[in-house]
Amino acid sequence: MSKKPIIGGIILAVIIGVVFVGAEINPDNHPENIKDSEVFHIRLADSSLYENGVYSEMFQIEKGVYKFRFVPNGDSPQKLSIKLLAESGVVLMDNHFELEGTLIDDGISSWYTWDYLSKDNILKIDESQQVKIFVSPNGNLKGPVSIGLVSIK
Repeated sequence: MSKKPIIGGIILAVIIGVVFVGAEINPDNHPENIKDSEVFHIRLADSSLYENGVYSEMFQIEKGVYKFRFVPNGDSPQKLSIKLLAESGVVLMDNHFELEGTLIDDGISSWYTWDYLSKDNILKIDESQQVKIFVSPNGNLKGPVSIGLVSIK
């Protein structure tokens, strides 16, 4: 009887065991432990599709702390205005974001990275509720931008 299949089986069992032990040691990869979860997402690409050039939508938001994430490029709007209203009409957030490019030069080539900056990007919701979001590119939408609202627990 050949010992090769037995040795191969033992090696395979050890590899599988190491993978499972590694997954238990690093619980951050478990889906229930992922801290950021997106509750809202929109990709603005053509302001003529929205009423008066302003995108709006109702959605449910749970109690917690949130922040906006952006995926812009150099042609994205220079200024974005985002307003969140509770169903009762109370303003939960009224913020303006400015696009800023950072030149990266590694000596061989150079490129820009883009991000939206504002005085405050954190939103605290005290109770679960329906909210209405308004996103205005302030009349400047040559290029697309993706906007997401994520929970930060």
